[in-house]
Amino acid sequence: MKKKSLLALAATGLAMSSVLAACGGNDDSKDSGSGSKSEGFKVGMVTDTGGVDDKSFNQSAWEGIQKFGKDNDLKEGTGYKYLQSAKQSDYQPNLQQLARAKYDLILGIGFLMAEDIGKVADQFKKNNFALVDMVVDKPNVASIVFKENEGSFLVGVVAGLTTKSDKVGFVGGVNSDLIKKFESGFKAGVKAVNPDADIEVQYAEDFNAAEKGQAIASGMYGKKVDVIYHAAGGTGQGVFTEAKNRKKNGEDVWVIGVDRDQVEEGMPENVTLTSMVKRVDTAVEQVAKDTKDGNFPAGKVVEFGLKDGGVDIAPSKDNVSKEALDKVEEYKKQIIDGDIKVPATDDEYKEYEASLK
Repeated sequence: MKKKSLLALAATGLAMSSVLAACGGNDDSKDSGSGSKSEGFKVGMVTDTGGVDDKSFNQSAWEGIQKFGKDNDLKEGTGYKYLQSAKQSDYQPNLQQLARAKYDLILGIGFLMAEDIGKVADQFKKNNFALVDMVVDKPNVASIVFKENEGSFLVGVVAGLTTKSDKVGFVGGVNSDLIKKFESGFKAGVKAVNPDADIEVQYAEDFNAAEKGQAIASGMYGKKVDVIYHAAGGTGQGVFTEAKNRKKNGEDVWVIGVDRDQVEEGMPENVTLTSMVKRVDTAVEQVAKDTKDGNFPAGKVVEFGLKDGGVDIAPSKDNVSKEALDKVEEYKKQIIDGDIKVPATDDEYKEYEASLK
């Protein structure tokens, strides 16, 4: 599959059909027209189990769709809407519901939906689908992915220069190729500025279990870890809860948020050091705009990194030292210029770590 940057997508005009199915199973026998769907355009989104108010990537995606809807005078509930998935078995029927309702673009949020969106895309071959965080190789699916390792490297730099105990932690949701990108980039950033730091890593194997996140954070903070970066969706809320409880008791601990600026999640105890912002909102808004303009990126991988403004450190930086912020800018330039290749896997991280010695 070909990769296109955000800027390239905005400039490319790919003529395509935007025909939708009228009903269930296989839509090949139904033809509803083709070309741009600027009149009566509808965009729908299916959340993963974290829900639309997960204060993370589902919420960010919905915010992007809301902005697109309002900017284009669409009515919420008809012109743009979301369907909530309480469990993974909801993915497929939710996607099918939007396809049967003739939504012009149907977005699935989260890599856990990959198998289901692939099956539904086969059933409704004239519909346009997009999946966030995983590549699905289908001609009617656009795959929206990010270089999370690059943004995670930057907050790793902040963690490495902020820790007083030389012990930092990473809490992941589900151990997967996607979350390994967060972990690997974070560890690389820490080691780049603090090679003596110890890094604790643990996975909850769940994106929607705040109690697990709190228990893991309790164990890490109990081992003198003083900065934890979470990439765990709703599970990460438990990390914030544990940090706030400890801050109330006089402990100097921090959380680094993920996906969106999570400064509010750390209040009023002010435990959010910074966040790794992943602009899911910008990405889904862009793909919706392209689709409405008749330029749906059919069968393509749309990738957003530091260079594209797809990932970055959050704008809330009051708790970050000037030294750390200066280093962040220094490393950001090196990454964008290609002087640093940020690891995204365990093997790449091992190679990177060896290169520092």
